[in-house]
Amino acid sequence: MPLKALALNCTLKADAAETSSTDAMIAVLAKSFAEKSVTLTETVRVAALDIKAGVTSDEGDGDDWPALRNKILEHDILIFGGPIWMGQISSVAKRVLERMDAFLSETDEAGRMPSYGKVAVAAIVGNEDGAHFSSAQLFQALNDVGWTIPAVAACYWVGEAMGSTDFKDLDRTPDKVIETASMVAANAAHLTKLLKAAPYPG
Repeated sequence: MPLKALALNCTLKADAAETSSTDAMIAVLAKSFAEKSVTLTETVRVAALDIKAGVTSDEGDGDDWPALRNKILEHDILIFGGPIWMGQISSVAKRVLERMDAFLSETDEAGRMPSYGKVAVAAIVGNEDGAHFSSAQLFQALNDVGWTIPAVAACYWVGEAMGSTDFKDLDRTPDKVIETASMVAANAAHLTKLLKAAPYPG
């Protein structure tokens, strides 16, 4: 079966019409995934949704998380994208991780969380140090709630500290970013196929 990926853009910009460097990085990964026969079906601008605070899968009236949760779990690969703020992942990204905490109590008869057998990678951008720390935050949290992280799972770009040039403003994508995106896509697709063929036993 063809593989499907969903991207979460955890920028602080709620208006999807406002350009985002995270979208630009996700687009680089989408191209590499397409070359590996993985379709990126959608990029969700998380800040445009009302994701309530909490650690359950449904925090009541007006909570947009249940629908987003279902959408995430309908896909094979999650591209978790976001900017660096104050040297770490955005508050929007942290809200998503907090809501995934519910997976810990939503196991099947073999003790497997709903995210078992699914793969997650990161798309990080920023104009300050923190790409490695941000991916470390993401990967530890995602692993805790059942996601599988492949080798070379983060594609990132960091510009000059407090500089005025963003990733979306570059005339061309740096070669190293393209090379890394290709490796991320190849490894994620390969691992996803292996997990589909031989699921975790629980």
